[in-house]
Amino acid sequence: MDKTLIVTNDFPPRPGGIQAFVHSMALRLDPGQVVVYASTWRDGSEVARFDAEQPFPVVRDRTSMLLPTPRVTGRAAGLLREHGCTSVWFGAAAPLGLMAPALRKAGARRIVATTHGHEAGWAQLPASRQLLRRIGEGTDTITYLGEYTRSRIAPALTPGAAARMVQLPPGVDEKTFHPASGGDKVRARLGLADRPVIVCVSRLVPRKGQDTLILALPRILAVQPDAVLLVVGGGPYANELKRLAAETGVTDSVVFTGAVPWEELPAHFGAGDVFAMPCRTRRRGLDVEGLGIVYLEASATGLPVVAGDSGGAPDAVLDGETGWVVRGGVPEDAADRILALLGDAELRQRMGERGRKWVEDAWRWDLLADRLKALL
Repeated sequence: MDKTLIVTNDFPPRPGGIQAFVHSMALRLDPGQVVVYASTWRDGSEVARFDAEQPFPVVRDRTSMLLPTPRVTGRAAGLLREHGCTSVWFGAAAPLGLMAPALRKAGARRIVATTHGHEAGWAQLPASRQLLRRIGEGTDTITYLGEYTRSRIAPALTPGAAARMVQLPPGVDEKTFHPASGGDKVRARLGLADRPVIVCVSRLVPRKGQDTLILALPRILAVQPDAVLLVVGGGPYANELKRLAAETGVTDSVVFTGAVPWEELPAHFGAGDVFAMPCRTRRRGLDVEGLGIVYLEASATGLPVVAGDSGGAPDAVLDGETGWVVRGGVPEDAADRILALLGDAELRQRMGERGRKWVEDAWRWDLLADRLKALL
């Protein structure tokens, strides 16, 4: 692998799925062959501590959002030359991939740009579609998460750029997410004991579908009166979800943990009997689930999953084998599948074991990092 400059807005300690994806990939590359150029974050001391712990240099820009301006492009080109990098990986293709031609002139021989859910939205709007086309022409490879995002992005590219697309989804650390991750301790701490637990681990935003689960609870409780919904994560939708639980009369059956440190997430997955996140597409296709790595983390933990049908979420589920895909935003659909799982321990075990094996066979980080190394 050539020495690589990673250019990204999405990097810890800023939380999020793309941030975890880019960081996890970076850790699996040769640390002597990696330099990261990233935006900063609101807590400067936390950023400094995090960067000092990394096995590779992390250069932070003064801005909280890198854009392909002349200043940022010039600094990226300077870092490329200073560190002797000959390949570039854009952690998110849009909009930073617009810097590709300038970095090519500065000495980059290989340029890879990774797409996520938001690029699928870009591909639907005329102005941003043209910018995405330029990114495709300026890079050697655009990667995609799954078939859904490929099908949305490819038509916006030239035929040549579309033909160069390669799948590169995030992976799962099967040694961190596993059935013995400590779920019993979380259940005990939260007072859940032997109650049937539906767990949802995600940022609290409307697309994810925590509101659908709350609206599904009366139907679930009619059959499983001791069931509880464990909502793990923080986000701007938190107060609205708590209000909805009160209005629906299910406050006593919903536990909100708030934001949880990353290292505690596996145990929170393990606290559930069923994982459910019935995500839905919003804003006429502009707000869409790119993949939904949480479904795979739940599978690695040995849980059956109930996923929404937004975007690429179905790519993370073997429907009928590791769980089920339901219509996003339809509480009845989510409730019926959850009840089927809560009422059948053998089915839960079979789907959980199948999901665990699928992760081990196809979604391990080392397999996917090798794919990135080859591209670079």
